[in-house]
Amino acid sequence: MTEEKLEQNFQDRIDAEMKIEPREWMPEGYRKHLIRQISQHAHSEVIGMQPEGNWITRAPSLRAKMVLMAKIQDEAGHGLYLYSACETLGISRDELIEQLHSGKAKYASIFNYPTLNWADMGAVGWLVDGAAIVNQVSLQRTSYGPYSRGMIKICKEESFHQRQGYEIIANMAKGTPEQKQMAQDALNRFWWPSLMMFGPHDSDSPNSGNAMKWKIKRESNDVLRQRFIDKTVQQAEVIGLTVPDSELKWNEEKGSYDSGEIDWEEFYQVINGNGLANRQRVAQHKKAHDEGAWVRAAAKAYSEKHKEVLV
Repeated sequence: MTEEKLEQNFQDRIDAEMKIEPREWMPEGYRKHLIRQISQHAHSEVIGMQPEGNWITRAPSLRAKMVLMAKIQDEAGHGLYLYSACETLGISRDELIEQLHSGKAKYASIFNYPTLNWADMGAVGWLVDGAAIVNQVSLQRTSYGPYSRGMIKICKEESFHQRQGYEIIANMAKGTPEQKQMAQDALNRFWWPSLMMFGPHDSDSPNSGNAMKWKIKRESNDVLRQRFIDKTVQQAEVIGLTVPDSELKWNEEKGSYDSGEIDWEEFYQVINGNGLANRQRVAQHKKAHDEGAWVRAAAKAYSEKHKEVLV
């Protein structure tokens, strides 16, 4: 069968809403796009554990500590699902980790911002996980089978994470004036980076065209960002906080909010390694990876021994 015929058959399956599975033929561009997107997603889940992990010992109650630990454990699990899905595309876990450590692979830029206090734990859950849900719900229908199935479980857990964060922020917003100010300050610092999580405007997003054609992505960056804004502004109003955007106003005609322009210079500075915590995040991951080498070696030895027993 010619390359053209294979590509046409592939696109016909995509257009018919059929899932593409690991052993089926796929264009090299499709495979590469998925490796880039899924690995970036996996790295984000794992690196995202760091800013929250710093607050386990300082959570204000035993309940808060237990919930935060459960959330961080979930994020580790999400990373493992996604690394496994990525490996079905013919790339090894070692290669994926090496790309993260070398800077070739990216992760969500928002995790390069520090978490300064407990209110920031609320902002991370409410805004960061809230933005993730808006993006990831549509990925449950992505065309690659292992990615799609993994996202169904991940989305259910991210929904819990968003509610955990909103509960923290809501409780602080109805607390003392000082607590409410901390909640507002956290919203002020995390609002714009959370909008950046959806990526550049559609007109400046070079990978969106094929991603939409292949149904890896179902909705554009701008559509998803607008949905997040409309949903989150109303949540802020309910608990008496103000979204830090002087140009934000309800547009009756389009039935959603108009908003101010994102500082894209800051976005590109952060994803290119110049954020407040880029070096710290990668260095910490390298350290944990190196210190965990004995665990991987032990697991591999156990696996080899188990295989011998089976033979």
